[in-house]
Amino acid sequence: MTPKKILIVDDESTIRMSLARILEKEGYAVAQAENGKKAIELLKKEPFHLILTDLKMPEVDGFEVLKQAKSISPDSVVIVLTAYVSVESAISAMKAGAYDYLSKPINIDEVRIVIRKALNQMTLVEENILLKKQLKGKYRFENIIGVSPQMQKVYQLMERVIETDSTILIQGESGTGKELVAKAIHYNSYRKNHPFVTINCGAIPKDLLESEFFGHVKGSYTGAFYDRTGKFELANKGTIFLDEIGTMAPDLQVKVLRVFQERELEKVGDSRKIKVDVRVISATNVNLEDLVTKGLFRDDLFYRLNVISLTLPPLRERVEDIPLLTSTFLKRFCKEMEKGEKKVSNSTMEFLIKYHWPGNVRELENTIERALALADGKLITPKHLSPKIINLPPSVEWHGIKIPDEGIDLNSIVKNLEVDLINQALRKSNGVKSKAAKLLKVNRTTLVEKMKKIGLS
Repeated sequence: MTPKKILIVDDESTIRMSLARILEKEGYAVAQAENGKKAIELLKKEPFHLILTDLKMPEVDGFEVLKQAKSISPDSVVIVLTAYVSVESAISAMKAGAYDYLSKPINIDEVRIVIRKALNQMTLVEENILLKKQLKGKYRFENIIGVSPQMQKVYQLMERVIETDSTILIQGESGTGKELVAKAIHYNSYRKNHPFVTINCGAIPKDLLESEFFGHVKGSYTGAFYDRTGKFELANKGTIFLDEIGTMAPDLQVKVLRVFQERELEKVGDSRKIKVDVRVISATNVNLEDLVTKGLFRDDLFYRLNVISLTLPPLRERVEDIPLLTSTFLKRFCKEMEKGEKKVSNSTMEFLIKYHWPGNVRELENTIERALALADGKLITPKHLSPKIINLPPSVEWHGIKIPDEGIDLNSIVKNLEVDLINQALRKSNGVKSKAAKLLKVNRTTLVEKMKKIGLS
């Protein structure tokens, strides 16, 4: 790790050289300036992480060093040294941008602690800035990949909603990228410098959901050994993303609706009101309107969530995006795995295009990562793909099944074609077996037996 660079500015050589010797033993790279003029010359030549300067010096004093340091290198930390009689001056220096001040005569242990604390804070700030840049890069709109007409409509709607504060409902099958879209909207909105907080409503035990949403106070229930801040409060000024919103329990729906309406919440076990300002983006892979009809989801909450509806198409409905997605994933994984440049063969791409992708973009991404890990040459061929992609008819739209020279397993193909058709029927019917049976023109009992036989729950 490159050592942090410190500049010591003091016209008293004994103090200056003593500090330099101690800080060099601490592992810092130390430079010295015997006056303010020399310090400013050094600052113009190279940046320093931290500047330790005396305030009272002839000709160019510490105030001018501070001023020039903040002008030349705004991110540098400045700590001022002052005699007991100059505490007011030190406070003035802090108002001008100094991080802290140390009184003379100098306490070496205090110097070490203040410098370490200042540099640690500087590192955290740098990491935070870098993280925000990475997040903004990762969640740019162009990273939501697609040239299909369906995706162009998604982009256009996203562009219109980023500068609004409207509540958004993102609908789409699992793996279509709902959370990626939610993050892209957040990190391109005016709330981008505030938290993006995710709650997966289907992954948290029902008895803990209320605490997860709103927080709790110590002793509010068995096991509540300390106060906890809820996700809504953590997301204040930012965005909260409610994933799998359709799984939310009815009693919790009432409380979430109240937060929407009143913009305030109560922690579990506490009657005090806490004001919150959050943008709500929710996502679902089920039809919420059907749940409302069945009485499983509150209609008033649905209308609150569904101010702007954004639907992500499944990958099988935008096959023209598969080559672009494949290329993007391949470049990323080649870089991560340090495998050099690789390409996908034409026959491999044909398999990828014809496959029905029940796991959508996420499944394609995993497929490319797996294929690259197995590939030993410059080309990714069908042998690097999962057997379910190359041995089975990817969908009922694949009308032609070519028999290779080594032959095919007819029973396996017929069985998996049956699995594929049943899965499609269940998706179209949102899991309602009687509707799926009608689509397949079989009795419901026949469908249930087939599902048991092939291991579908």
